[in-house]
Order: sequence, then structure tokens, then C-alpha cells
Amino acid sequence: MFGGDPWGGPLEINAMTRDDDESRNMQQQRHLDKAALLRPLDETEQSWLLSPHQHKNKKIKYVDLGCIILSRKIFLWFVAAIAISAFIAGFATLIAKTVPRHHHMPVPPRNYTLALHKALLFFNAQRSGKLPKHNNVSWRGDSCVEDGKGPGVSAAIKDLVGGYYDGGDATKFHFPQSFAITMLSWSVIEYSAKYEAAGELSHVKDIIKWGTDYLLKTFNNTADSIDTLVSQVGSSVAESSTPNDEYCWMRPEDIDYLRPVTECRQGCSDLAAEMAAALAASSIVFKDDKSYAEKLVKGATTLFKFSRDRRGRYSARGSEAERLYNSTSYWDEFIWGGAWMYYATGNSSYLKLATTPGIAKHAGAFRGSPNYGVFSWDNKLPAAQVLLSRLRLFLSPGYPYEEMLSAFHNQTNLIMCSYLPVFTRFNRTRGGLIQLNQGKPEALQYAANAAFLATLFSDYLDASNTPGWYCGPNFFPTRLLRNFSKTQIDYILGKNPQRLSYVVGFGSHYPKRVHHRGASIPKNNVKYSCKGGWKWRDTSNPNPNTIVGAMVAGPDKFDGFHDVRTNYNYTRPTLAGNAGLVAALVALSAHDPVDDKTTAAVIDKNTIFSAVPPMFPTPPPPPAPWKP
Repeated sequence: MFGGDPWGGPLEINAMTRDDDESRNMQQQRHLDKAALLRPLDETEQSWLLSPHQHKNKKIKYVDLGCIILSRKIFLWFVAAIAISAFIAGFATLIAKTVPRHHHMPVPPRNYTLALHKALLFFNAQRSGKLPKHNNVSWRGDSCVEDGKGPGVSAAIKDLVGGYYDGGDATKFHFPQSFAITMLSWSVIEYSAKYEAAGELSHVKDIIKWGTDYLLKTFNNTADSIDTLVSQVGSSVAESSTPNDEYCWMRPEDIDYLRPVTECRQGCSDLAAEMAAALAASSIVFKDDKSYAEKLVKGATTLFKFSRDRRGRYSARGSEAERLYNSTSYWDEFIWGGAWMYYATGNSSYLKLATTPGIAKHAGAFRGSPNYGVFSWDNKLPAAQVLLSRLRLFLSPGYPYEEMLSAFHNQTNLIMCSYLPVFTRFNRTRGGLIQLNQGKPEALQYAANAAFLATLFSDYLDASNTPGWYCGPNFFPTRLLRNFSKTQIDYILGKNPQRLSYVVGFGSHYPKRVHHRGASIPKNNVKYSCKGGWKWRDTSNPNPNTIVGAMVAGPDKFDGFHDVRTNYNYTRPTLAGNAGLVAALVALSAHDPVDDKTTAAVIDKNTIFSAVPPMFPTPPPPPAPWKP
């Protein structure tokens, strides 16, 4: 039989021992035990034989870890080393997480939505007339409620209360005001889902309606034909012996002088066509309100007819408009207004006019002037070409429009190429701002308009499953257009050498001395006279009222900026400028900075075509199934 030896190896045990052998073995064992007691025991043997009480008092010099026996001293050193290492590692991690790091901070997309909220508030601050209760600008009140009631106004004009002040004064210029309404309407038609996602759809529609309600007052909107149109309310003569909106520095609420009304009877093509575009575009915005939309279309039809019947520029003959808002041509308004009239009515005669080669030639569609591709309140040609390229991309009407629509599309491609920094069509400041106005003042409004067109066209291409466009033999992806737009809007929002946001109220560093009468004079129950307000104009103190959302004129061609109230070339905001900014901001909103994807619908492909009839006849129904 084999048993287990605790020291290793087998033990053979013989169970068949005799009694005498057993007796002999016991005797030998007693002799061995006596001998063992006489010799000294070694340390290990002593530890085996110590009683439990004696063993507890003996200091143990070794630690048994099961798989290894260590000296107690080494074991303690080992444990201490681990504890110290863990403490050092934890302390280093804590420092790494708490010490601030220096990162480049690009303007994230959520800033576009935040800036959109503020930019729309500017229009609330520019309202004229009796303000609604929800206007939300505490330092504004009812103003100029007698407009249109003075002498010299046509009998067809009932009143001219309402509308918007243009910039820092109280004059109402209808040419740039109409452009602003057209731009806002266009942005709503294309990006209504983004406005709704931002919670601003009802607000922007309210802003548009405040403008269209006023524009309908500027002519006899119930007539089929008119012979006069109001072009301006107020006067902006810099030096005058009589009070006016330029000479006097007063809050609009305190104006008590007679405001003249300027009417246009001959040569009103550009003004009337732009106003028609505003009413036509807004009719699409309000298409769900059938009666109001029809009223807008009726007014637009009357205005566009007037623009065709009374050829000429509204700002000619040394008028005030020539100095402030001079129109260089009316042919671009014919294309622009004709396109909007077609979308609002579906009447192909407007599309035929907008695609007439002679009109396009007069508008400069096929020649490279210094201002070619520069979209502004004066030059609508670049936007008109984008608007008509949309028709070709999504409906492709074919003959007889295809030739001109294709030409407009090709010109749009060239304009988009000119915006890219790889080309040198336009100069840029060292900070990256494109100089679309050839280094002249108020550069930001042109950059914002271009940013809107570039983003919109890239969205058109994406929606038509077109990954990019050609500049000569080179193919460029649509993301480059959005990159261009972002660089320009980011510059406006503060990513510039001045580290200054040119949108008032956005960020912590923005202009504090905006060229604006209402913002610069405190609302303190004191009525300052025409000259009495000059002390507020000339002081170096910041404005007592913050005109939130106003985009100022901007820096010079060297990225320089002076926050000086009296220098309007730097600090004046305008309706037209802010309208382009709003359009660009909503177009860029919801774009992800990493992979350039969107979290909301890109554009609304179909709403703009609501009134457009089918391009081709509906095919007849299939024949009934044959029955024997």
C-alpha cells in the first residue's frame, strides 16, 4: 500500500509485521527518543515543537505569500514602493486634469445659431411707427406716427407709418429696405426648417410682415396700374438750416419736425422691380395665408408693370438717394424681379423676360467688370443667376429656356470660383476678409452676402446629388464653398486680428460706440433738441443702450477698426447688411465642424415652386385592362 509523503515521494508500508518485530521496534524507538532529547534542536525543529503561546511571542522574520516566501523587511519595502508609486501617479493625473491647456478656439456651429438670435433683434430696434407689445427692445418706443400726413403726398397714399429706419438715423430708404425684405424672405423659403429648429421662424416672419405691410402703403396697391411710388421718407442732408434726420441727433421718439416724402414718377425701374421682388418672395413665405399672399402678389404685379413702363434709375438727377443709395443699373433688377415674379405666380412670361439674352447682356452677365460677382443692395445679378440656376438644377425646364439657364449656371460657377482663396479675383486682408468692394468702407455686408450665396449654392449642389463644380479643368467639392463662408462669418463674429465681434452683443468684446442715434441717447425722460443731442454724438463714452444684433460697417482693408461713433464708415449698421448676415447665419447653422454633415434639413427643394405649374404635360392615364 502506498501513502502520501508530506516531504515528497512514496512511502511503502508493510502491514504484515509480526508481534515480536513490533515489540522490538518499540524498544528501539524509546532509545531514539531519549537520544533526541539529549541533542540540541535546530531553529526549524524548535519552531515545530513550540506551543501556540510560545509561537505568538516569537518574532516572524519571513512572510509566506503562498507561492513565495519573502523576508519581512523586503516585503515591507515592496508594499511601500507600490503605495508611493500609486500616489505619484494619482497626483500627476490630477495636475494634468486641472492645469488649463491652450487650445485654438474656432467658432463652433452653435455660435451661428446664437448669433442668428441676436442679429434678428436688430430689426426690432429699427422699427418705425407704433410698436407691438412684443418688440422686446426696452429703450425703443412709438415714433414718427405722423409720417405721410404732410403736404405734397399723393392722394392715393393714406399714411406712411411703419416700416424700418435704415441705419443710425431715422430715414426710411425704400430701395435697401425692399432688398432686406427680399433677402429675409429668400432665407425663410430655403431654410424654414432651420429657422424652426432655432425657434425663430415666427419671429422672422413677423419681421418680414412688418416690412411688407409698410411697402404696400407706398403705392396704390389695389390698382392694376400706378403712376407714382414713394421712394423715401425723411431727409438726410448733412448741412441744413432746417431740421432733418441727418443734421439732428435725436431719438426717433423725440422727432417733432416735418418729415418730407420723396416720390418717384419717372425712371423708377430699379426701385419698383426691387419692391416687386420683395412682395413676390414674401408671398411664398405667407402662402398658407391665402388672402394675404394674394394681396402681396397683386401688389408685386402692379409694381413690376410700373418698373417696365417707367424706364430709368430712381436715383438719378441729383437726388438724396444718389448720394446714399445710388443704383448703377436697373437691368439686374429686371432679371431678379422677373425670377421672383415667376416663382410667385407661375406665369411663364416672367421667366421669358428673366432669360432674355438682351436684358442679361445689358445687366453685364457676360463681362468681367470690377464688381462682377459682388452681390449687394445695388447689384442683384449674382443672386439672380443663382436663383435661376436653381430652376435648372431641380426642374430643368428645357427649351426655350435651357440656353440662358445654362449660361447663368456657368456664370454662377465662375462666381463661386472667384470666392475661393486659391484664385486671386478678389484681394483679402491679412486676417482673411475678402475685399469684394475693392477696399472701400463697409466691407462686411458684401462678405456676408457672398457667404450666403456660396452656402446656398453648395446646398443646391448637394440636394441635386452633385458633389462639386468645375473651375476650368479643376473640380472642387462643395465643402470648399462652405469653408469659404465659414471663414467670412467667423471673421465677422470675432476670429479676426482685432479679436473683436462686429455683431453688437455677441461675445464679450464688440463695438460700444455704434453710430446710432437711438442707442447713443439715454431714455431718461429728457427730450433733447436737434442740436442738443450732439453732446451724445460727440462723447467718447459707450452708448447707454446696446443695439443687440447690429452688424457694424466693419474694418478697413488693413483689418483696422476704430470704435468711434462719429465715423460711420466703421460703426454704422444697416438693414441691408444685417439681412445678408441673417441669411448667411441660418444657412450655416447646424453644420458640424468636423465632418461637415448637417443635423437638420439642408434646403426646402419644393416650396419655392408651389405656384409653378408642371413643366411638361401630364401623361394620359393607361388604357383600361383588356377584357375578352
